[in-house]
Amino acid sequence: MLNYIKLDKVLFLDIETVPMCATYEELPERFMPLWDKKAAYLKKEEEDSPASLFPRAGIYAEFGKVVCISFGMLIDGNFRIKSFFGDDEKALLTDFANLLESKFSSKEFLLCAHNGKEFDFPYLSRRMLINGMSLPEILDLAGKKPWEVPHLDTMELWKFGDFKNYTSLELLTAVFDIPTPKDDIDGSQVGEVYWQEKDLERIVKYCQKDVLSIAQLFLRYQNKPLLTEEQVLIV
Repeated sequence: MLNYIKLDKVLFLDIETVPMCATYEELPERFMPLWDKKAAYLKKEEEDSPASLFPRAGIYAEFGKVVCISFGMLIDGNFRIKSFFGDDEKALLTDFANLLESKFSSKEFLLCAHNGKEFDFPYLSRRMLINGMSLPEILDLAGKKPWEVPHLDTMELWKFGDFKNYTSLELLTAVFDIPTPKDDIDGSQVGEVYWQEKDLERIVKYCQKDVLSIAQLFLRYQNKPLLTEEQVLIV
């Protein structure tokens, strides 16, 4: 499966996002009623409120921000992982956009993420536009035909045309006997770790583990051996 894809032309990535502020009460005045409307759609239990649902705001680009982008590539037999992270979202997005434009503007390169087509890629694009940035060519899908989109999604590939179910990265790593990336925190805890614990380094490590797991999963899809610990380099 997918053996026609050259692994040295694939940039594997993952992002971590958090709510735009620490608590619902800190929302800018203009955003509070807008989140109230959003929360009304999310409400499932009687006790659910805009404030109690606010930790989920980070998954929506309009109410969240990116705090880490980790990415990796197979180069000369090693998998090299690098991260852009910090409190200044525009700075880290700019660094990533500059990387994409300078190193990955050729049509031969592909971006790969798990659930990337529904989350990572559109989230990055929306936040770049919100921050007044131009989209790198590899993220700009306007006017492109489906077969021209340079994006791979390990979750979509697993569906084989079945669009009914979401399959988590954690489940697929278990199915393919890949070390779990969820041995510390999971995505639902990132906002708390960022805003309350202020432990960005922990988030970066978690994000890097996800990137490695995505690459390992893709190798399994190609029926190739997993990367060893010695082959993984954090740069």
